[in-house]
Amino acid sequence: MSTATHRLTTAQALVRFLAAQYTERDGVRHRSVTGVWAILGHGNVAGLGQALVEYAGLLPFHQGRSEQAMVHAAVGYARRLGRLSAQAVTTSIGPGATNLVTGAALATVNRLPVLLLPGDYLAAHPADPLLQQLEHPVGADVSVNDTLRPVSRYFDRLTRPEALLASAPAAMRVLTDPAETGAVTLALPQDVQAQAHDWPAEFFADRVWRVRRPAPDPAELAYAVRAVRSAARPLIVAGGGVRHSGAESALRALADATGIPVASTQSGKGSLRHDHPADMGGIGHTGTAVADELARTADLVIGIGTRYTDFTTASGTLFRRPDVRFLNLNITAFDAHKLAARTLVCDARAGLTALAEGLSGHRVAPVYEAEYRAGRARWEETVVSAFAAGDGSGVPTQTQVLGALDAVVGDEDVVVNAAGSLPGDLHRLWRARSPHQYHVEYGYSCMGYEIPAALGVLQAAPEAPVWALVGDGTYLMNPTEIVTAVQEDLPLRLVLVQNHGYASIGGLSEAVGAGGFGTAFRHRAADGSFTGAPLPVDLAANAASLGMAVLRARTVRELREALAAAREAVRPTCVYVETAPDPAAPGAHAWWDVPVAEVSALPSTTAARACYEREVAARRRHF
Repeated sequence: MSTATHRLTTAQALVRFLAAQYTERDGVRHRSVTGVWAILGHGNVAGLGQALVEYAGLLPFHQGRSEQAMVHAAVGYARRLGRLSAQAVTTSIGPGATNLVTGAALATVNRLPVLLLPGDYLAAHPADPLLQQLEHPVGADVSVNDTLRPVSRYFDRLTRPEALLASAPAAMRVLTDPAETGAVTLALPQDVQAQAHDWPAEFFADRVWRVRRPAPDPAELAYAVRAVRSAARPLIVAGGGVRHSGAESALRALADATGIPVASTQSGKGSLRHDHPADMGGIGHTGTAVADELARTADLVIGIGTRYTDFTTASGTLFRRPDVRFLNLNITAFDAHKLAARTLVCDARAGLTALAEGLSGHRVAPVYEAEYRAGRARWEETVVSAFAAGDGSGVPTQTQVLGALDAVVGDEDVVVNAAGSLPGDLHRLWRARSPHQYHVEYGYSCMGYEIPAALGVLQAAPEAPVWALVGDGTYLMNPTEIVTAVQEDLPLRLVLVQNHGYASIGGLSEAVGAGGFGTAFRHRAADGSFTGAPLPVDLAANAASLGMAVLRARTVRELREALAAAREAVRPTCVYVETAPDPAAPGAHAWWDVPVAEVSALPSTTAARACYEREVAARRRHF
């Protein structure tokens, strides 16, 4: 072994180390960490900031405006690239570091890799308290960065330079492991970042982290084949694991061969193209009528890479057949065992391929296939009706906005969304044309994800037209990275829907008997309620002030023209549209559990509670 060493600071060594890390899957190699998002402050400017200057050719630097948004951008980037490449995010100490928590939670919930490098307080404690330091009365080693522990898949605080020798490889192991990945945090005390150490040359050698495709256990596979062959009404639930594994072709081959219908979670939508005969669209509370009815009558539910959130299971009320069984294929055993399922703990593509081989010659009964295809055709009529806009002279509804966008996009376009009322409409109605087109973050459903995540997608796929769909409530949460899009000359396409409030929660508030309280963006009326005129806020002007070209659309016809122009734009462009109420939008075909006040003097709440008790009675636990 060589005894050569390099004398570098901890920060310099970390940059050199990260630049030499690679992932490899199916014989194709990728840079593992391809860039660093940063907002520099006293906690990282002299350490990582200096190292990024010295090694500018190794890790590209991206200047962010909001720490949370930088994480969202990195997550969007990693999702687009199938978790095979990731980005790092560095911040100063104190508020810069704690601003990472929301983004870290989103990454970990969605099983997406991001490396967080927050500055931390001086490890040597030369003076206490430091600027921005949280003084904990019973733990001198506690810092605000400890807020990142519960939302990180791996966490370490480096109080000595040489600790990096063990911690950096451990961080990479988690980042690149498809069963473990999420947010990874290395908290870096600002003095340690700048301290020098003699690093072994081997630490900076190229290292390849092979992304495994574990095959299914033979006994588990044999059971799975028997279970599918004996099922009369099987249903596949495709989750995000299908897309992370790149298993879309394997899923399509299984559906083609067996005729088993496929419904999708938010993360899995697009695993089958929308016009595939077996694609039933979204499932659960925001699902299609045909998918939810199939779920209620399925005797075998085959979950592929899904976490089975409450939206997917309709809070435990969707899978109603008394003898329903579950078969879960997932690379993570934690998720595979949900709903008391029999399991295939393996890679999605490997498992689907093996399952298809074991099912050779098997196909569902023609009557079942005819039933779901007829239901699929009826749902397509619902989509057509929701998107229809007559002669285009009216103020568009939200579903007509989606219809206008549907008519403009091609297979290569990407639609990014996360929160509000749009995810429900998208899950039910959007016609996904490719695996990458539907990019809706609904594991954490984080307002403010859309714009920065779209930038991450643009960095990962600069050739793709990328659309960030946001309502006014979401826009007000996090418009900061518009400035980054302008600075980096990234042709972000922003569709800004003005509906004067939190439309999704407003509807939920009405449903639970709270009358939409506190959800409209309006002036106070004489009685003190927020029921006056809409606020005179011009979000289009705000977007323009941040550097975007802005196209205002007042009618459906103008909207179509604006969207077509935006798609051809070469600079960041916003299409601003104020929408009309949308009473014709398809409603939920499955329940979602939001507990209603058990006692109330309000008749609306009392009625909502009675409805709640009827619905919750249908919940069941599967054993």
